[in-house]
Amino acid sequence: MFARSLHPGTSLYLSNASGSEHEVADTRVQRFRSEPPPLSELARAYIVYAMCSFPTLVDWSPAMLKFLVSIPGVKQLTELFIRHTFFAQFVGGPTAEACTTLLERMRAENKGALFAYSVEVDEDEASGHSHATKDKEPIYKRIRNEMHHSIDVAAAFEETQTTASVSPNGKRTWVAVKLTAMIPNHESLIKFSVYLTQEAQKKSHNPRVQFPGCPRASDADLLICPTSLPGLPDSDLADVVDLYQDMRKICQHAQEKHVRLIVDAEYRYPAIDCITLALMREFNKYPDKGMGASKYASPLIYATFQAYLLRAPEYLAQSLKDAHKGKYSLGVKLVRGAYHEQERTMHNIPGSLSISPEPSPPVWTSKADTDSCYNACARVLIDAVAADIKASPVMPRIGVLYGSHNWDSVRLILSELERYGLAGAAGALPDDQQVKGHELPGEHVLHIPDEVTARITVGQLYGMSNGLTNYIVSRTRSSTPFVIKYIPYGALEEVMPYLARRAIENKSILGSGQALAEREQAWSAIRKHMGL
Repeated sequence: MFARSLHPGTSLYLSNASGSEHEVADTRVQRFRSEPPPLSELARAYIVYAMCSFPTLVDWSPAMLKFLVSIPGVKQLTELFIRHTFFAQFVGGPTAEACTTLLERMRAENKGALFAYSVEVDEDEASGHSHATKDKEPIYKRIRNEMHHSIDVAAAFEETQTTASVSPNGKRTWVAVKLTAMIPNHESLIKFSVYLTQEAQKKSHNPRVQFPGCPRASDADLLICPTSLPGLPDSDLADVVDLYQDMRKICQHAQEKHVRLIVDAEYRYPAIDCITLALMREFNKYPDKGMGASKYASPLIYATFQAYLLRAPEYLAQSLKDAHKGKYSLGVKLVRGAYHEQERTMHNIPGSLSISPEPSPPVWTSKADTDSCYNACARVLIDAVAADIKASPVMPRIGVLYGSHNWDSVRLILSELERYGLAGAAGALPDDQQVKGHELPGEHVLHIPDEVTARITVGQLYGMSNGLTNYIVSRTRSSTPFVIKYIPYGALEEVMPYLARRAIENKSILGSGQALAEREQAWSAIRKHMGL
């Protein structure tokens, strides 16, 4: 009923959308269709995905890399190979500035970007066992400083994009933050998570949210007004509070620059949920009437919701209620999750990092259950967006980033947007190489108005699922990008651990046939490029 009542107003908006918006979107897509990838990129993709097609090779990749780079002479050859294959395929560049050319090319294709400085703390250093020299800047401080820098680069790039300068909500270069890399000892986050878990067990929340639960305002208050906590060393609490205070400075800088921040979930640490909630309560707060609705990007801070966790539906529902009650905008990055195998393994190993008090792992047992959970949450969020546009058309009180490599989920999101009247038909699909073989009967181009793109974005990892990303671009028209790519960056020696870990985390995606599909798509494009 709500969808039908909203549809006439939305349709009226679509019919009155400015011709310049349509022209910008159509020009970008036309340029995108007319410029196929160069042969060198296609050859690289074929080699990379051919190697990713072997699960055993993926499993052994971290150990193999560590061994090869320890051998003088072989180290240089290994790094040269990685630089021109996996690094070039999955990493945007060695520095934020080096990614600018990529950002420009992607924006010309009507794609946005989610920046991620993907340097990871060494395990010894993260556990407080490093013997680094005193004059060397700790890596966690360098990462905190880089967050400020990446925000500056993102903002500077957006200033060159005239179509994104109208509203902060239209800017599509965001920054991702990984909290475990920004603290001197990640065990402090684990200990704080244990404390939060134990305290939650003492309270009777209705409804009950399965482990790792749902962060509450009282949890966030522990960071705002810190005091000694039973069972938690003061030094660990101090590290967590220091991380929170530095994150506040980063958020203030992002707010001034109109750059949205996405907090990566990593493992299911309640401490990360707690810090993110505290930041959302402050920086996503509804603006005062005198501030002007368009002064800040809203929401500024996004939390990551992982559909493979059993808690996902209840966590999302409770978060929506808490945001409404607390008068702050809810930022949601919805993903299936990349740690399913690790979650199950850790839960069953005594003495591991698992802190769950539950007898069973906190994840769905099958991929089908995870898919079902993701799609159910996707529908809930579209319903919430539709209600928000009706209640507050100018100032978004919810923002959603759908992170998905799943064709069925993406098609579901697009069809739900049309069903709710949040997108309107804008012509037939173009008959070109970008969508050929991916379209289904009856599919057509959708025009997505600014009210919707201010609240909904779809994203994939850079170097992966390019066919799906191109399909979304071909099926949508919007004045600002509706789809973004998650672009990690960093020097080769710094991101090597990220590349190895990313391969392991996404083995389920690659092993589901995607690596083979990506390889075949690259080979087909190579043959077409060579006229074979």
